[in-house]
Amino acid sequence: MLSLPLSLDASSRDEIAKERTASVSSLAQSSTKKNKIVGVVVDGVTGEPLIGAAVRIKGTTRGVQTDLDGKFELDLSPKDELEVSFLGYTSKTIKVGNQRVLQIKLSEDASQLGELVISAYGTGQKKETVTGAIQTVRPGDLKVPASNLSSAFAGRVGGMIAYQRSGEPGSNKANFFVRGAASMNGLQEPLILLDGVAVSAGDLNALDPEVIESFSVLKDASTTALYGARGANGVLIIQTKSGLASDRPIIGLRLETYMNTPTKVPKTVGAVDFMRLYNEAVANSSAGGALPYSQDKIQGTLRGDDPYLYPNVDWYKEMFRDVTWNQKANMNIRGGTEKITYFMNLSVNHETGMLKGRSKDFFSFDNNIDYMKYAFQNNIDFNLSKASKIALHLNVQLNNYRGPSTTANGSGGINSMFGAIMDVNPVDFPIFYPKGDDKWIHWGGAVVGSSPIANPMAVATSGFKDNFESTVVANLNFDQKLDFLTKGLSFKALFSFKNWSTTTVVRHQAYNSYELTGVKEVDGKKVYEQSNVSTLVNPVLGTATGNNGDRSYTFRANLLYDRSFREHNVGALAVAEINEYNRNTIGGANSAAQLINSLPKRRVSMAFRASYDYARKYMLEFNLGYSGSENFAAGHRFGVFPSISAGWNISQEKFWQPLKPVISNLKLRASYGLVGNDNIGGDRFVYLPVVNLNQNPSFRTGFGSAVVDLNGPTFSRLRNDDITWEVVTKSNIGAEIQLFKSLNIVAEYFHDIRSNIFQQKQTIPKLLGADGTTIWGNLAKQRNEGFELSAEYGKQVNKDFSISARGNFTFARNTMLELDEAPGTRPALSRIGKSVNIYSMYVADGLYIDKADIEAHAKSKLGNIAIAPGDIKYVDQPDKDGKYDGAISSDDRVLMGYPHTPEIVYGFGASASWKQFDFSVFFQGQANVSLMMSGFAPFGSQNRRQVLQWIADDHWSVDNQNVNAKHPRLTLLNNNHNMQPSTFWLRDASFLRFKNAEVGYSFKFARIYVNATNLLTFSPFKLWDPELGGGRGMSYPLQRTINFGLQMTLK
Repeated sequence: MLSLPLSLDASSRDEIAKERTASVSSLAQSSTKKNKIVGVVVDGVTGEPLIGAAVRIKGTTRGVQTDLDGKFELDLSPKDELEVSFLGYTSKTIKVGNQRVLQIKLSEDASQLGELVISAYGTGQKKETVTGAIQTVRPGDLKVPASNLSSAFAGRVGGMIAYQRSGEPGSNKANFFVRGAASMNGLQEPLILLDGVAVSAGDLNALDPEVIESFSVLKDASTTALYGARGANGVLIIQTKSGLASDRPIIGLRLETYMNTPTKVPKTVGAVDFMRLYNEAVANSSAGGALPYSQDKIQGTLRGDDPYLYPNVDWYKEMFRDVTWNQKANMNIRGGTEKITYFMNLSVNHETGMLKGRSKDFFSFDNNIDYMKYAFQNNIDFNLSKASKIALHLNVQLNNYRGPSTTANGSGGINSMFGAIMDVNPVDFPIFYPKGDDKWIHWGGAVVGSSPIANPMAVATSGFKDNFESTVVANLNFDQKLDFLTKGLSFKALFSFKNWSTTTVVRHQAYNSYELTGVKEVDGKKVYEQSNVSTLVNPVLGTATGNNGDRSYTFRANLLYDRSFREHNVGALAVAEINEYNRNTIGGANSAAQLINSLPKRRVSMAFRASYDYARKYMLEFNLGYSGSENFAAGHRFGVFPSISAGWNISQEKFWQPLKPVISNLKLRASYGLVGNDNIGGDRFVYLPVVNLNQNPSFRTGFGSAVVDLNGPTFSRLRNDDITWEVVTKSNIGAEIQLFKSLNIVAEYFHDIRSNIFQQKQTIPKLLGADGTTIWGNLAKQRNEGFELSAEYGKQVNKDFSISARGNFTFARNTMLELDEAPGTRPALSRIGKSVNIYSMYVADGLYIDKADIEAHAKSKLGNIAIAPGDIKYVDQPDKDGKYDGAISSDDRVLMGYPHTPEIVYGFGASASWKQFDFSVFFQGQANVSLMMSGFAPFGSQNRRQVLQWIADDHWSVDNQNVNAKHPRLTLLNNNHNMQPSTFWLRDASFLRFKNAEVGYSFKFARIYVNATNLLTFSPFKLWDPELGGGRGMSYPLQRTINFGLQMTLK
């Protein structure tokens, strides 16, 4: 305080008082004056900038989001306090004071105890109190240069078994299952919820990663039981971003262009090698005679003489290119006020295919793949009051696919063309011959036996398909806090509408193919005489159209309660939900299928959850799902699915404190419960009988020669009112460990028993008189068990350099426990006690050496030709009594190998940053998986296919009598014996892939980066990419990608 001297006169005292008042006023103004504050939010351990961290002024809804460098700007007064938060980090409150530059470090307790985990029905739970198996996926891990989101799942999401079977644009999605493919006949994919609404795997794949706020995978009964008859296969919960109240909108921009090349394409032989191999096959198939390809023919082809007389066509190089360029662009804007916030995102993705577009050489259209994908997300939140909120979320996806059509109805596409180039060899005919007097193209052709050989180029250019697909998902949400009734009580309601539609236009024309019959000279010019090898047609583009679609509605009401009484924390959730699904297109006229498809599908669900924890130390949770499905008979439509879980955070105990510096966190948890699956396979209303009203013949009357066949009604399926959903009993044990406050480890063991699996009954007593009639029921049971392990580590080496690493491992194996098998099934072919998806095959013992070897071995009944040296030798198997019959037949098959779905999926990676540079690598692999090679026999009585290089390099021949050769002898005879599924063709499809590498550099408002995907693959299988699976490898190959990107944040 200022003291005034008593000796001063009145005027002096007044002057001093004025100065005092001015000083106090100046102090008050300085405390309220706003200054521009610049700050950066970083990881407290690694020092990496936290992009998108929320920075709010305490007591208001004003705030901003950090940019690509973790930076932000705000106009603040010294009295203001900032609340800073980021998913997975502990929030922090900062007093501004007189600081103009702020560096805010957020700590991530590696167990992420402060993280808000999204669980069932979109409710949030603190990770430290979660007692179920929930995997949280970082949205940044899903940002890969691909048009399908699921292609990023493999090796990155713990508990997820994922693999990709095609690289074709629009079809390069991954097959994915939570903890393995667990149902024999029913739905295997998880329930997918986008902002609380069930969507398809296609909708998920079309989602732009930029719009994802959180991504959770629910895996055990305690997290999925609330979904009742839809939760047996796990649940994916995706929540999109919301707006943010800020002084100005935040604009994000991402531009990418990427180059695709095939990871691996099977090699084929050249023209000369093909002719020599074909001559060899002829020699192996006949007692003598002239060979079809003479030395003159071979030498003329080798010299490159007249291409019409000596064709030498590399069909792959003529039709496909190995490099394609694609583009992707994304722009989003985020902002709002205290009353309304918004988030809008628009993305465009353009992909092209591997066809060279040769249709433009012959016709006026281009039928190479041109795939355009547009995605729009618009989320608007209205704060009606401090207790009331309305949100409108709109997701729109538009896909336009234009590509080749090899059939008039559009069923054929580019994938079939890779097989087509294997069905034709390089020397039978050229792409086309010179035109005659007619107006159409004279495509090259030939006939083998009685079968015309399709010209791949003619097929590829015969037409195109244009498919336009649209999906709209609209959600209206209402949130109301009910604290006026009791503290911690709230109400939520959701109404959603989803519509999917697709329209297809197919333009297709037939073609004429010719073979060369002679050459003559006319006026000094060669004239190539030709004859048509197919029915002569007038090639005109025809038109076919089709459309399809569906729509669904969801209404849900939630009542939530969350409250703490000192160290006692309680929570409850009650849910009621109604779903309806309708087909927009219902099929053929006046049919039973049309009637059934025209009926809406409805489902009613209710759920309840109660949770309790004491001091975040002891946790208990009970869940109950109650579902009704109209797909079953009355009395079997409703079911109850309870679960219970518990957790113990040992590291919170007093006795644990001395161990805290080493084991910072240790939590044990366990769960047990029932979950259902009402999508069990088969037709709709599978409990009803199927009656054929006028079967011919239906029954017989009379005896002996007086037997008469009469028409009448018959049953093709008998009624079974006891059919109901699959029930899965799930058990889960988990442990969460944090070491040295920097290494996080999560381990899970799961054990599921799936009963009531839908199956056709194999043992119908004859006395029922139901010969030829099927009966279906809940007859099978299987076990699915395994474990998961994930680890994360991060370290800030110094102020400029940081490193981090993480990895996960998933093992999931299913075993058939009960199955209604056909009477007399041999033990070797019984699937009980074996994996669901393993192969049935013969056991091979190399190749026959000579005739004496053939005579000494069991006689084959598999083929229709005589067995010869160089054919596959199969092992005779004992019957159920342990006896051998001395013959090779279908009774000698066994179940062997691993399934075609991998039992093991794993991934690991590391990242580092130095100043403005960042670098990351990621590896992904699969194991315990087999593939069965098939369909590549080059020659037969009706075909003269191309030969794969590996066959030419190592097959049995007179000059290479190797009983361990990779391919048996070549022959023109239809050798069914050699083409049987057997251990000869079974291969190990495991691999380790260098999945991704990225390097980037950050500027103030932008980041440039380069990344590459599928760089290298290490596998014992070398012929094609093992992830494609079995067959002959001639399908659209997986792609190696090099991507160049620019990311910007503007304010």
